[in-house]
Amino acid sequence: MSSGGFTLHGVDVTLGDRPTLLGVDLHVEPGERLAFVGPSGAGKTTLLRLLNGMVEPDGGTVTVDGVVVTDASPSDLRSLRSRVGFIHQDLRLVPNLRVSQNVLSGSLGRRSFLEAVRMLLKPRGDDLEAVHGILERVGIAEKMFERTDRLSGGQAQRVAVARALFQRPHLLIADEPVASVDPARAAAT
Repeated sequence: MSSGGFTLHGVDVTLGDRPTLLGVDLHVEPGERLAFVGPSGAGKTTLLRLLNGMVEPDGGTVTVDGVVVTDASPSDLRSLRSRVGFIHQDLRLVPNLRVSQNVLSGSLGRRSFLEAVRMLLKPRGDDLEAVHGILERVGIAEKMFERTDRLSGGQAQRVAVARALFQRPHLLIADEPVASVDPARAAAT
């Protein structure tokens, strides 16, 4: 196996008393795009969460970006998650923070605690320029200093996409990343 990408081998996951994934084998190369389509409750989100180490398999092996997730230490998992962007279906934005602060939080996994606090309270000019550029790309640059709880659902979803892009991930996982965005904007993003 080459480094990078995602590999699942014989993965089983049971949530509660319900088998959710059984014997899943999957290999995704870096740069490859893949979509999972199926009905609600089919295990799509569980599979995506496996790829970021957020869910542990009951059996099998999960390897992400060259790291065997099932054997990784908490420190290794933190490092891995800083390299794997995840756009959550429920967005996971902090509602009382400004859009810029939510986007800046995309790089917190690569910073020390003090650097993270400084960046959120008094961001550097080059960080704000990068945030503005990404917000332009997703079509909401004018919302940069608005509180996130004042945005529409589609605007909030674009903030979550911008946060993942600001992270500059090696790999990107998206769980319904454009469900609330209008179709023309979704195609452009």
